Amino acid sequence: MRLDLTPYRRSTIGFDRLFDMLESNARAPTAENYPPFNLERLAEDRYRITLAVAGFARDEIEITAQQNLLLVAGKKDDRAAGASFLHVGIANRSFERRFELADFVFVEDARLNDGLLVIDLVREVPEAMKPKSIAIKTGAPLAAVEPKTDVAEAA
Repeated sequence: MRLDLTPYRRSTIGFDRLFDMLESNARAPTAENYPPFNLERLAEDRYRITLAVAGFARDEIEITAQQNLLLVAGKKDDRAAGASFLHVGIANRSFERRFELADFVFVEDARLNDGLLVIDLVREVPEAMKPKSIAIKTGAPLAAVEPKTDVAEAA
């Protein structure tokens, strides 16, 4: 399916990143589904990503947080290359998962337990960016301001 966002690009400012992301996802072939993961919303400003990374040790997983991007990569050694398996049903390959993060979303914690990698995220909007309520004052009406006359003209 071809997604044409040109009309929206012409009438909006500052949404280039969003449009680029939508277009690249529409062009991408079927996405890899390894490792499987869950996305949870824990609260209004808290999120959790849970990846099933059975068979990976802590030192084989790398989590990198950049601006608006979370990259989770697993590098598996070929230790079992000499083993003689009759059936291989446990995925044991390297992976790379990318998650686009909204502005002001940061990694708070990451834990590996029982084959599940749990990454907690929090959205922390700076005080300067939060909406503020402006008090409306009452009082005497504003007086008209008289234009200043030049001293030279008055003489």
